[in-house]
Amino acid sequence: MENFKELNLPEALNHTLEHMQFLAPTPIQAKAIPVAMSGKDILGSAQTGTGKTAAFGIPLIAKLMMNTLSAGLIMTPTRELAAQVMKQLQIMAGKKAKIKSALLIGGESMLKQIQQLNNDPRLFVGTPGRINDHLERGSLKLNEIDFLVLDETDRMLDMGFTIQIDKIIKKIPKQRQTLLFSATLPKNIIKISDKYLTSPIHMAIKSEFESQIKHEVLKTSEEDKYNLLLEQLESRKGSIIVFVKTKYGTEKLSKKVSKSGFSADAIHGNLRQNVRNKVISNYREKKFKVLFATDVASRGLDIRHIEHVINYDFPQCAEDYIHRIGRTGRAGATGEALCFITPEQHGKWNVINRMLKLDQPLEVSSTSTKKKISKKRPFRTQRKTFQKNKKIKA
Repeated sequence: MENFKELNLPEALNHTLEHMQFLAPTPIQAKAIPVAMSGKDILGSAQTGTGKTAAFGIPLIAKLMMNTLSAGLIMTPTRELAAQVMKQLQIMAGKKAKIKSALLIGGESMLKQIQQLNNDPRLFVGTPGRINDHLERGSLKLNEIDFLVLDETDRMLDMGFTIQIDKIIKKIPKQRQTLLFSATLPKNIIKISDKYLTSPIHMAIKSEFESQIKHEVLKTSEEDKYNLLLEQLESRKGSIIVFVKTKYGTEKLSKKVSKSGFSADAIHGNLRQNVRNKVISNYREKKFKVLFATDVASRGLDIRHIEHVINYDFPQCAEDYIHRIGRTGRAGATGEALCFITPEQHGKWNVINRMLKLDQPLEVSSTSTKKKISKKRPFRTQRKTFQKNKKIKA
């Protein structure tokens, strides 16, 4: 598939895709869209930055346009990703199609969402926790859903949504089309795909933009990390996102570096949704340079001007590292990723290093002799958890 016009999409959808500058499909779009348009289930492995949203969004919107009785549900792990997916799908649908929608995420007014649900929407996007809340309240019925998307399923399972997902899918008719996407396909993903999908077409797409990211690792101590961070913030130009393990840590570091003269803010799961939206909006508009974030922002945050990712605290697993660094180097841009490594984390880094399968080992340099290494080959993303992942609010 060389262009979207080969798909015989509704004219209105073709028009909006042209307006959105969707000219040539990405590899995941070229593979997934024709399969989805044929009505088959998909089990897809695709990382961030590959154009996955349009890969399931285009066939979904086409179906809603061509069949006024159809309805679609998309589940995502985080509020930010859900809101981003909804925004893109609404643009695709356009105003003339009059496809009503409901965004069902935590942190937003339940009353507002109930009003949306009372308006007979056919497009639903949300997080498992809030979707399940509406089901239990009786404000949401899913008996007309015939197109289901599980986006970033691995992350949803990591965040403890397995039970909620199962409850939700039991409310959806078995006669449906299901698309499941995950960055990796470990045994637990394969297991639920056997449960929820029917004879799915398997496809795996590696990010074509990964080679644009340069990786750097620095040995340090817990005591020296903060001063090293200040040095890095001073020496790096452009927007920076710094990943921190805890919500308290993001707030503390944000305030601390602000007092040192850097423009900074923080985002984490405990913030009210309107505050999170404001922080992201200000960061997108470059009103501050440094965003401190927990892993709630490692997926679903699509801001093209992020030039640097700093892993201040070590990621809990290799896959989290992959998604953190995926915030930079997007859409063909170059980016840089830095990981601070304390002595007790050397073994954890070696696990990630082996999983990367680079053409040459990634050297761990000292703070005085740091060495920048360009990645030669794409990441392998088999999952190996270093410690029990904690639930993140969504």
